[in-house]
Amino acid sequence: MPDATRSTAGPSAPSVPAGPPAPAVPPTPPVPLVALLAREDLGLRQIAGPAVGPDTVIHWAHTSEMADPYPYLLGGELLLTAGVHATEAAGTGPYYDDYVARVVEAGGAALGFGVAPVHDTVPRALVEACERHGLPLFEVPPRTTFSEVARAVWQLMAQARMAELRRVSEAQQGLATAAARPDPVPAVLRQLAQRTGGWAQLTAPDGTEVGRAGPAPGPEVTAAMAQLMRIVRPGETRLFPSPTSAADTVGGTHLAAYALGGGQGYALGTAVGHRDPGGHTIAGVAVVLLSLLTGEHQTTAESARSAALVRLLLGEGPADVAPLLGEGTWRVVHAAPDRAGPPPVALGTPLLDATDSLIRALLPADQEVVVQEGWCLGVSAAAPTDALPAADAQAARALARAKATRTPLLHHRADARGLAALVDPGEAAAHSRALLAPISHTPALPQTLRTWLSLHGSWDRTATALAVHRNTVRQRIAKCATLLDVDLDDPDVRMELWFALRHAE
Repeated sequence: MPDATRSTAGPSAPSVPAGPPAPAVPPTPPVPLVALLAREDLGLRQIAGPAVGPDTVIHWAHTSEMADPYPYLLGGELLLTAGVHATEAAGTGPYYDDYVARVVEAGGAALGFGVAPVHDTVPRALVEACERHGLPLFEVPPRTTFSEVARAVWQLMAQARMAELRRVSEAQQGLATAAARPDPVPAVLRQLAQRTGGWAQLTAPDGTEVGRAGPAPGPEVTAAMAQLMRIVRPGETRLFPSPTSAADTVGGTHLAAYALGGGQGYALGTAVGHRDPGGHTIAGVAVVLLSLLTGEHQTTAESARSAALVRLLLGEGPADVAPLLGEGTWRVVHAAPDRAGPPPVALGTPLLDATDSLIRALLPADQEVVVQEGWCLGVSAAAPTDALPAADAQAARALARAKATRTPLLHHRADARGLAALVDPGEAAAHSRALLAPISHTPALPQTLRTWLSLHGSWDRTATALAVHRNTVRQRIAKCATLLDVDLDDPDVRMELWFALRHAE
């Protein structure tokens, strides 16, 4: 997720040096240290450091008797030690001060010192060092093992995790119920604001507000949210695709903006006082629901295309329905996966016909077709709506050639240059029908002959393009030669047949 860090200071404010990197905490809820100290069965007692409140949390427990534990800490730990690493003279020198400084530098959250068998009491020098460096220090009594402390930490983590899962599950149910109400969009926004304890806003593609819920934030937060919405909203002048989400923090308020699915430009924004994984998951559910709800609002062009489909199903002819698609020209694209489990294809059009092995798409002629990772594409020439069947055949042949030549994207070559441009199209078509008549009754024969000629007589590449065995290609080409009574090794014959096949469309 792209993340922007916003400074609330003015332009003349001095820069603040960056602090230590955030600890690499695990994806589990942290445990408030006060909850661990409240466990009567452990008997833990804080003896130094700042007063522990609900904001003091630990992410795990780690036992170490190293004199310098810094290389072995990730940050956020409760470090447990019995002082085995300290000599008798440690209390009279800077040993404990250096030790605590290294723990704090590594991001340690608290220190637990086990009394006995090495030390009868917590060393005074250690207590003073923790006070100086602001590290919470508590005493672990002799009857409590470090394993029991670690087990208690994991138990508290499990309880917190269950509470978070319960919260997310209840929020999902609430959002789903809201989406089924007569006025679903405002109901979903209200549920989202309630479940996250913040503010939610939905904007239309032009940036106008569709709805909001929750306590209204201040003007600075509102302005920052508008900027985030612009970041995730698609723009015509951008060189790169817009991100699907963006985040910011303003004055302790955490902001997030999400682009809704469907590519229509709707965006959801949330502002909360506390960022947590559960809240992010709840917002993700709301994004899915609102994407489905806003997807019902079709543009004029989309409505016309839906009407064209309905009319076709009700019996109207393609020529009568074609004007609903507009007066412009179109391209047909055929896409086939070139490996198992390819990523989803993104052609930028809702006019798709997809099967397990082939996707056919209809795009405006001025829309660029780009290479798709894991896919092989064939693209037709630009065609008006009444010539789309011929364009579909062009895309199929372009795809077959692309697969045979292992080319990720291949366009149909529609140019007519040289001698072919000197022949009247009607006469060329009549000559083609007469020449190819002996094989026209079996569609597989002219298809195989055309592919074989386009691939310079390669048996293997033709077999790949047609998804048949190379022996099948040999048999079909031999049958074409017999029925046409020609020598396919003669380049003049090949040229004439290629001419005829090109004009037989």
